[in-house]
Amino acid sequence: MKFHLLVISSSLLLGAGLSAIQPGDFLLGWLVFSFLFLLSFYVLRFTFFWTKANSSLATLLAIAFLLRLALGATLYLALPTGGYENVQNQGGYIFYDSFRRDAQAWELAQSDQPILSAFNKNFYSDQYGGLLAFSAAAYRFLSPDAHRPLLPVFFGALTSALGVAFLWKAAARQWDAKIAFAAAWIYALYPESILMGSSQMREPFLMAFVAIALWGWADYQSAPRRGWPWLALSFAGMLLVSPVVALLTLVILAGWMWVTREHGRVSWIALIIIGIVFLAGLYLLAWGLERDQPFGSSPLGIIMNWSRDAIKWDVHQLERGSGWIQKLFREMPEWLRPLFVMVYGITQPVLPATFIEPTTPLFRALYIFRSVGWYALIPLLFYAPFAILRRETGSARRLLLWLTAAAWTWIIVAALRGGADSWDNPRYRVILIAVEAIVAAYAWVGRDRWLVRWGLVEGVFILVFTQWYVSRYFKVGGQLPFGIMILLIVIIAALIMGIGWWWDRKRVRRT
Repeated sequence: MKFHLLVISSSLLLGAGLSAIQPGDFLLGWLVFSFLFLLSFYVLRFTFFWTKANSSLATLLAIAFLLRLALGATLYLALPTGGYENVQNQGGYIFYDSFRRDAQAWELAQSDQPILSAFNKNFYSDQYGGLLAFSAAAYRFLSPDAHRPLLPVFFGALTSALGVAFLWKAAARQWDAKIAFAAAWIYALYPESILMGSSQMREPFLMAFVAIALWGWADYQSAPRRGWPWLALSFAGMLLVSPVVALLTLVILAGWMWVTREHGRVSWIALIIIGIVFLAGLYLLAWGLERDQPFGSSPLGIIMNWSRDAIKWDVHQLERGSGWIQKLFREMPEWLRPLFVMVYGITQPVLPATFIEPTTPLFRALYIFRSVGWYALIPLLFYAPFAILRRETGSARRLLLWLTAAAWTWIIVAALRGGADSWDNPRYRVILIAVEAIVAAYAWVGRDRWLVRWGLVEGVFILVFTQWYVSRYFKVGGQLPFGIMILLIVIIAALIMGIGWWWDRKRVRRT
């Protein structure tokens, strides 16, 4: 009884708060948001009981949901005064993509066109139409009197938070509760995950769909009839929102199936389903990328041409937007530029830069928040192969190494596709936070002295780059040539790893 009273009172109070800070009739907004809060709390409660986890997961689900919603409301209020003088910040949006898509969703909701017209390519703000259709439907049926931008944020925050439970279930089924809880905490509290869950973007839905797919596959292996509906749900959502993520997840699950197969046997039913989803994703992706051009070439050709042109454009944008990048590009061979963009993208957002580069106080806080999270996660991702090779054998080793390879491949692809941008790189790579969290959780649970060594390598990188940024912006101390600075970091890192390896061998000989 106490729980129900707490939920009802909290829903009414929180609903009033969200309604008060947005346009439209207060009473209607209060009723809608209060109902949504009430429904969400019971959905989260049901999901918690379904997982059969201990009470700490219930706390984590609530924290994940409320943190994302609170940040979304805070940014909505703070960006018009604390952000930049651009249309998205002045409207309370952190991303231009979300501003554009949300504005068009409201336009569609207010028109006499059917919601399914969101899949018409005339709506340029969403390549595939799924998220645009969902947002437009939410506005048309729940907020017909006014444009309430926090309504899509609400659904994104809830969906993203639900991914915590599915990730926990998948990791607990495949590994154990320690890894499951570590992965769930990483997913829930990783700053980029929180930021994306507080925006009107695709990523909060995609993060959750990937987590659902991981659980569906983990369950399918022991109970196909119970697992396939989750797989169908997750891939249907991904195909509507972003077919490229559906294809990526399909590759990850196909690799999972291959590396854990017994005696070379592979289910032909699973292969047929994989083939169907792959073709559907391929054609939907090509359709989304094609825009107004005639469907003249093959889907694979459209995708490859678009990817090549997109990477070239992103590299061009990076070069055009920075004088020192232009200087570096002039000093290096052309074939080396993509490698530089890749490495630079992996380091984004660069931690020393977040403290030193000029920006507004609000954005400095966001940059630091996001960067600290990435620089806490990346040593675990570097260290994971060491832990896997030292602790695992057989199919268990192959699976973890496959997930690690998938995570790193996607991080590299995100770095190239994001053009080393401090917003796009993290935004793309967080889509696979469920996979990255599993890998990082395994590394954390099985940590040893090698994790400390990777932490020392990262510390060297941060110190050297801090000096470089200080000398660049404040003219304090001499500035090494960029190439010499990178070489210095590599040499010190090699010494740390080499000495560590030598010390371990010495200890083994003593015993």
